[in-house]
Amino acid sequence: MTDASLSARFEENRHRLHVVAYRMLGSTSEAEDAVQETWLRITRADTGAVDNLGGWLTTVITRVCLDMLRARKTRENAAPAIGAEGAVAVSEQSDPEREALLADAVGSAMMIVLDTLSPAERVAFVLHDLFALSFEDIGVIVERSAVATRQLASRARRLVQRAGERENELPSQREVAQAFMAASRDGNLEAVLAVLDPDVVLRADPVAVKAAAANEAKGAPRLVREVRGAADVARVFLGSAQAARPALVDGTPGAAWAPGGRPHATWAFKVERGRIVEVQFIADPKTIARLDVLLLD
Repeated sequence: MTDASLSARFEENRHRLHVVAYRMLGSTSEAEDAVQETWLRITRADTGAVDNLGGWLTTVITRVCLDMLRARKTRENAAPAIGAEGAVAVSEQSDPEREALLADAVGSAMMIVLDTLSPAERVAFVLHDLFALSFEDIGVIVERSAVATRQLASRARRLVQRAGERENELPSQREVAQAFMAASRDGNLEAVLAVLDPDVVLRADPVAVKAAAANEAKGAPRLVREVRGAADVARVFLGSAQAARPALVDGTPGAAWAPGGRPHATWAFKVERGRIVEVQFIADPKTIARLDVLLLD
């Protein structure tokens, strides 16, 4: 397979790979990193004998995400990368309607539970319950038997279901995101702080940082790549969301600045226990073009 052909086929699969990685990692920026790492790995692998490239890529990005989850669990002793050469092709058969419903159900309580699971449990649950991969194929990735992999997913499913029952008592992710943007537009500091976790983190891409720097002379707050703490994050947003519209960013509640209906900047919110714990601010046109942004009224 030529480099040009491989690149073209990878681009055909990019959006699906991003969705898989996002559901696995719960972070838009980490999902994008996983997609880029997957591309680097396949450029070093021999893909000439691969019949099902889409399934093979799913296996590779799952291994990448598994490495990232392990590193997240134990930063001081991150697991070594698993080479793409060991990947196996997995089935791409799924029920799109079921997949969409399950993907939308990845709420704040579920994400909290997923963060408490082992990497293998998380991978088994996400790949089977959200993307309908077989336990046999998942077992190859997590190095478990099909029976053991089924048990991993079953345990995770029980915890997620319990968390879903508890989440009914909390405001929905979308309600929290909309309340935050409304308070930001109104310049209501108290209301903004009410929906921010004290340790909230705002991550902005380089394009967003550069655009914000151009507005500093007009009195806009200084923006850096990473802003931590409710007070500092609130200062960035207060009174600055006049033109933003509610949106779903890769299925995550958020907002978008979309003049003429075309997104030029997006904010995706990670909500846990009724409060925003993370904001992803993306303004890079190339990244936005790869996102699934649904503008809401």
